[in-house]
Amino acid sequence: MDLYRDPSTMEPEELRAYLADVREELEAMDEDEPQDETSEEFVAWAEEHEALEDLADEIVERLEALDEPLE
Repeated sequence: MDLYRDPSTMEPEELRAYLADVREELEAMDEDEPQDETSEEFVAWAEEHEALEDLADEIVERLEALDEPLE
């Protein structure tokens, strides 16, 4: 699944589904968080995790801009 799509082109229903997908991926990533915070693996994981968190925030902001409820 392509998690990096442009929220500005989506309708509210699509945004809600997209947000659910991104949150689901974040939960899965949390379960697989590398233990060694100094490893390259952790750095890559943290960068990807932060990008998904930013994406979730962008989707929420788009829904708010459309005056749509989040859930």
